[in-house]
Amino acid sequence: MQWQEVRNIYPDQCVFLEILNSHTEDSVQYVDEVALVKAIQDPDEATKELLKCRDNNIVYHTGQDKIAIEIIRNPFYRSR
Repeated sequence: MQWQEVRNIYPDQCVFLEILNSHTEDSVQYVDEVALVKAIQDPDEATKELLKCRDNNIVYHTGQDKIAIEIIRNPFYRSR
């Protein structure tokens, strides 16, 4: 499902999504295709779900034009 479809079905609310397809440009991940897991009405529930997200799951607000996730690398992590 495309992000615009989700935005049309669930305007101005948070949704719990699984990222199916994305691409990265200049340390920003742009999401191309998603699977809707559920719509979230309560902002407190959305925050709780966001804190539990792992791997390819995200909570995002449909008020955003596109899904763009900034990738932050840990500057203090060193490997040997």
